[in-house]
Amino acid sequence: MPERISPAKGLTGTIRLPGDKSISHRYALLASVAEGVTRIANYSTGADCHSTLSCLRALGITAEVAGSLVTIHGVGLDGLRAPKQDLDAGNSGSTIRMLAGILAAQPFTSRIAGDESLARRPMGRVIEPLRAMGAEISARDGRFPPLEIAGRPLHPIDYTLPVPSAQVKSCILLAGLYADGATIVREPMRSRDHTEIALRELGADIRVERRAITLRGRPKLTGRDLEVPSDLSSAAFFIVAALLTPQSSLTIQGVGLNPTRSALLDFLVGMGAQIRIVDVEQRNGELAGEILVTSSHARGGVIEREITAALIDEIPVLAVLGAASEEGLIVRDAAELRIKETDRIATVADNLQRMGVRVETTSDGMVIPGRQSFHAAELDSFGDHRIAMAFSVAALAADGPCVIQGSEAASVSFPEFFTTLRQVTA
Repeated sequence: MPERISPAKGLTGTIRLPGDKSISHRYALLASVAEGVTRIANYSTGADCHSTLSCLRALGITAEVAGSLVTIHGVGLDGLRAPKQDLDAGNSGSTIRMLAGILAAQPFTSRIAGDESLARRPMGRVIEPLRAMGAEISARDGRFPPLEIAGRPLHPIDYTLPVPSAQVKSCILLAGLYADGATIVREPMRSRDHTEIALRELGADIRVERRAITLRGRPKLTGRDLEVPSDLSSAAFFIVAALLTPQSSLTIQGVGLNPTRSALLDFLVGMGAQIRIVDVEQRNGELAGEILVTSSHARGGVIEREITAALIDEIPVLAVLGAASEEGLIVRDAAELRIKETDRIATVADNLQRMGVRVETTSDGMVIPGRQSFHAAELDSFGDHRIAMAFSVAALAADGPCVIQGSEAASVSFPEFFTTLRQVTA
């Protein structure tokens, strides 16, 4: 479905965005294997997080949805039931990777698959540690979905992640819930710690020392009321749009400010962005606050090494900002972008070039010169939600209206994106 985006003079007003996608997945998974009822306020409206709920229902979980309030009736660690058919993760890599950790310990066999895009995403990084814990898993060509998982009793492991990945870390910790003894995950650099926080909130015995996470198996998790902060990754599109357009003054309320995610704000401020954070508070172990953004001239920057891992989801929209910045943007060490919903190095470059922007791609990144203008063009999401939203932002700064083909891809994480964008650019 095409979406027509006209140039904007600025973004103004106050908005509150849907719940954080990463946290929503984790709350739902853990609430299902906790004992008692968990009410999750501001649960993500994105299709990916509802794929997680769909899979949990197929495993015998009662999950009630009333707007953005999700109520989950937990069954404890041993209460899941064998699904009657394949589990469908849709487009959600988070669902298939993290749920695999729970399925690996169940006393039944399950098969989990997804859409055409998910079928191309490699799963070797979760298959290897789960097999080391005693799981029996088969995959297409040894590494691609669907995954067939024959549940087995698991034993704890001491595992060092070869590359930083919050999803892989979470998969191992979820499997570790079922192992007798201490499961240890060691990170080469710190990644998102939403799983560790959520486990602690629900009663798990978990300890974090530097980059080593130790979880004691077989805890009694207890359901409780939880609230999901608004998604910083979704806010990134509006932050960049406000920086790009000349008459912007935008407030985004209740945004998650977890320190393992706030590298985005640090990077933007380092580029010269006018961003203020106010009214910070803690909810269920997660920080949240208001972000105030005004139009700014960005200097440009370099994304490499550990900062690449921290910003991997935001690179498409940062590439847009980089083209308009004074010094441009260089991205290195981002080979993981090649195996996202699309090859995001290729799809970012394709759309930038359609808009007349010069970009040079490398095997693990790109070089985008600064002080470039965006020309009106027909753009393509390639079925990728972050590409659809990033180039809607670019279209706001173009010299004429742009059309985004496949704009419905945004619904994977942010169904209200275009409605909200029209609200603040009216």
